[in-house]
Amino acid sequence: MSLSIFDTHAHLDFEVFDHDRDELFNHMRNKNITKILIPGVSPELWFKQLAVAQQYQCYFSLGIHPWYLPENIDTALEELEHQIYLNQTNPLFVAIGECGLDKLRPEFEQQQALCEQQLQLAKKYQLPVILHGVKCHALLIELLAKAALTKGGVIHGFYGSVEVAKQYQKLGFKLGIGGLILNPAAQKLHKVVAELPLELFVIETDSPSMAPVSQLDKRNTPLILPLIIEKIAFLREISTVPILEQLNRNSLQLFEL
Repeated sequence: MSLSIFDTHAHLDFEVFDHDRDELFNHMRNKNITKILIPGVSPELWFKQLAVAQQYQCYFSLGIHPWYLPENIDTALEELEHQIYLNQTNPLFVAIGECGLDKLRPEFEQQQALCEQQLQLAKKYQLPVILHGVKCHALLIELLAKAALTKGGVIHGFYGSVEVAKQYQKLGFKLGIGGLILNPAAQKLHKVVAELPLELFVIETDSPSMAPVSQLDKRNTPLILPLIIEKIAFLREISTVPILEQLNRNSLQLFEL
């Protein structure tokens, strides 16, 4: 596969990559995985995230993940807006997030307040948003309809029905397709990818998380992206080249690159 591949969601700044990050990036280059977006998750981790993004020339977003709910939401949001302001002219800074809602985690009301404020920052600074949503699609769709974002964004790690996917599509959002598509049991996701327009999707890995079911005991990396592309091509019954060309267009358009 000679075309460049873009992982739109990989936490390659995380500690689990510290011992072999150079080696991993070399392997990625050998597989033409040349564009990476590293999402922000917590004020405590932004400094390292930005350092890794700068060193390896990765795109990045800034945000606060619902798993990293801060003790003081107002203070954290002030820090976030300050970082957004400082990075406005950085060509590697392309989105707000990763933010969102997770019904499997505690303090859901605080999660929602944090998410809504980040949506407002995305609107204020005219940036797309990267959203984490677990067991809360209806509420997330409601919040997005209310926010009326002009730049849209991506629903990271999408796993929902065709009907839910179409609702996000109407709101101007892409769907992030990752290692779950390689699971033979993921029939709902296979149906979404097979039936809906290819313009709706971007690819991602969520490295080091969301490893395919065949390697659940291993660290996930962007090196699985060719397998994801091949699976999408199989589901849509066309070759990998037009699949990858369209996925690249989708990513570049979304992040205005």
